[in-house]
Amino acid sequence: MRILYVAMRYDYGRPEQGDSFEHGNFYDSLRNLGHEIIYFDFMSLQEQLGRPAMNRRLLEIARSERPDLMFCVLFRDELDRDTIRQISEIPETTTLNWFCDDHWRFDHFSRHWAPSFNWVVTTDSAAVAKYASIGYDHVIQSQWACNHFQYRKLDLPILHEVTFVGKPHGIRREIIQMLRRCGIHVRVWGHGWGNGRATQEQMIEIFNQSRINLNLSNASTHRRHKWQRALDHAGHQINRILGRQVNPARVNLLTTSATDQIKGRNFEIPGCGGLLLTGAADNLGDYFHLGQEVVTYRDFGSLVDQIRYYLSNEAECAQIAEAGYRRTLNEHTYAHRFREIFEQIGLQQRNPEHTSSHAA
Repeated sequence: MRILYVAMRYDYGRPEQGDSFEHGNFYDSLRNLGHEIIYFDFMSLQEQLGRPAMNRRLLEIARSERPDLMFCVLFRDELDRDTIRQISEIPETTTLNWFCDDHWRFDHFSRHWAPSFNWVVTTDSAAVAKYASIGYDHVIQSQWACNHFQYRKLDLPILHEVTFVGKPHGIRREIIQMLRRCGIHVRVWGHGWGNGRATQEQMIEIFNQSRINLNLSNASTHRRHKWQRALDHAGHQINRILGRQVNPARVNLLTTSATDQIKGRNFEIPGCGGLLLTGAADNLGDYFHLGQEVVTYRDFGSLVDQIRYYLSNEAECAQIAEAGYRRTLNEHTYAHRFREIFEQIGLQQRNPEHTSSHAA
């Protein structure tokens, strides 16, 4: 297909932070799947031209190029809703936006933008009913995945016992400190940690070379008050682990919830052949056999127990990692996701051998 790809080229629009998630996963997968891409980096063009001129250019390109699909990943309000609606009325073009954060952003963001698009994608299982409540029914529930063109198994030795890649926001720094106090050495990468940010290539190597890869899925949210309910229980867990009394008020962490959001890491780590140890998340069991293909923890005590168990049982650790790898390649790549989405909206790839892209 011919796709007008409308998203940020750089992480949060900042070139100094490297490529965005969208670029490294959506764009790279679409390009490698053989689609012809017209690249429209709205953030960079807005800085160059200003918001009104950037939107005029987008409309001009859509009208002149008549792409099969305009694939968008909105950030804030850089685009204009009337511009999107006008493009949605072009007979040859289907417009679609992938909403990334409907778990917490639906009410104040997604619900206002969705009606401008022909179709939208959500990763939140509860959001389909929310869209229906506003009278919008062209919504597809999909999920994050692994870009298998980038994330892959490498022939590298295990160098790290336990690793975490991600920023130290929320309570992540506290969690890592407590794990280390429990005698578990965790190596960490990301903006704000001593090792700094890992490039995508370095991150893929880390996933490959770690015995256990942590995904602290719920630790980045702002809902600290929900964790307070588990403080007494967490205090007993830490006391048991450390063999001494610890003030529960300092153990403000980590009771997981099935409402936590699945992230790309849930598929990228298994896609590299690594063992994923993650918090519970929205419908994660629909994508993996828990305990057989990926491993989950309930709270801080079970996180420590799981780490200790799998470090002591390397064969079982490797067996689960291999099963997660096979499941990911067979069912959870962006090739699978896009094929299902395009079939649902009535679009088919016409020339799978042709690969090209150019910038707007």
